[in-house]
Amino acid sequence: MRPTSRLLLVEMIIPPGDTLSYAKLLDLEMLVLAGGRERTEAEYRDLLAHAGFRMLRIVPTSSSSSVIEAAPE
Repeated sequence: MRPTSRLLLVEMIIPPGDTLSYAKLLDLEMLVLAGGRERTEAEYRDLLAHAGFRMLRIVPTSSSSSVIEAAPE
């Protein structure tokens, strides 16, 4: 990727705290059925950093998914 390139991820982000969230329900479903999981903002930030990216912003959408924008380090 070029330094000016952007990586866009469309994902559900688990909100902090004990608030009810569709992402939390899907997290349990993915864990039980597929061995996967949803992540928090901090977990996405760490995952991107380990892959050589920095998170620029999270853009909420009208759905339960958000767009995560990242750039190469």
